[in-house]
Amino acid sequence: MIKCSTSLWSADLANLASEIKRIEPHSERFHIDVVDGHYVKNMLFFPDLVKTLRKHTAKPFEIHLMTTDPLGWVGPFIEAGGDIIQFCLDSSKNPSEVLAAIKSTGKRAGISLLVTEPLDLLEPYWQDLDVVVLCCTAMGIKGASMDAGIPDKIRRARELIEKRGLKTEIEVDGGIRRTTVPQMYAAGADFIVPGSLMFGENPVEMRKWLASL
Repeated sequence: MIKCSTSLWSADLANLASEIKRIEPHSERFHIDVVDGHYVKNMLFFPDLVKTLRKHTAKPFEIHLMTTDPLGWVGPFIEAGGDIIQFCLDSSKNPSEVLAAIKSTGKRAGISLLVTEPLDLLEPYWQDLDVVVLCCTAMGIKGASMDAGIPDKIRRARELIEKRGLKTEIEVDGGIRRTTVPQMYAAGADFIVPGSLMFGENPVEMRKWLASL
């Protein structure tokens, strides 16, 4: 069954602790978008908030850095309780340095690709990737539709991972709808990043639906 890294961006932000408790039984991990107002014109989450939320669940925290200085934020978010650190490929001039900084702490590392970026850009980094995040919509925009080319991109990523004998997880972020998840799953995605699909529906029924795919 496809797994869920549930996006806290779509939770009731005034009641995050209770939202985490409500969704925890239905999610393998939590996805926390970190936006600095520069890389994307929005602002979301920060280390002290993550540290405060950490005590409310034992489920892994996946930190998605949408920042102009991902290397500078690796340490603060690991100290705050992050278990997986992901960053945008085009946000760093030296992605290998960021990956090394994450891996040196014993944490899992991931790179996210913009919907317009080809998988070929990951060629130098596959061996260090625990997760590859395929953004299915424009970065930092809620409610957008999945790009039509995403299923083929997922299939190609699956082929590349299997060819190399890797265990890299494929995660898809953006455009997560009942109409798109079956396509993502059939193409080979391991994780979806549900937002309103989880928080806006009955999570028990939603997971039953995922299990039926």
